[in-house]
Amino acid sequence: MRLFVAILLSEEMKAALTDTQNAMFDRGVRGSFSPEENLHLTLAFIGDYPDAQPVLDALSTVRFTPFEIALDGVGRFGELWWAGLRDSAPLTAVARRVRRALAEGGIPFDRKRFSPHITLIRRASRDAAGIRVAPAGMRVRAISLMRSDRGKNGMRYTELGQVEAEQEGETAP
Repeated sequence: MRLFVAILLSEEMKAALTDTQNAMFDRGVRGSFSPEENLHLTLAFIGDYPDAQPVLDALSTVRFTPFEIALDGVGRFGELWWAGLRDSAPLTAVARRVRRALAEGGIPFDRKRFSPHITLIRRASRDAAGIRVAPAGMRVRAISLMRSDRGKNGMRYTELGQVEAEQEGETAP
């Protein structure tokens, strides 16, 4: 199974992101656009792993309270264009906790520095400089373990389980 840990996005955020993709398309940018149902924020990429249960067990130790995230800008890594997120100490802390839990559980993951972004398009045919993302945000109340499967119409993501935030009055360690 190909696994990753992610924050699934609200409908408002997905709408803002698809509007950005449409603006790119209208400007003549072509490539592999991320389908709306696949838009997410990756906290940790695990890759091929034989059993989801140890990953879910590790994630069950991650504690956090609900927090806000908000879209902020568009950028790129080569031919991959992404939407960024406003700096968020709680988001960085949750990503750190997820990665620590995976490491303590002996679960291998990509240890590249966490750089919060949402992939909009891969293999972009041209520059999309000047494209803006509409302001949108959401309250994060859960993190999800996801499986990705390659199908004849591209990647399909399936949620295997989630860890919910603690109640507002509780404090995360």
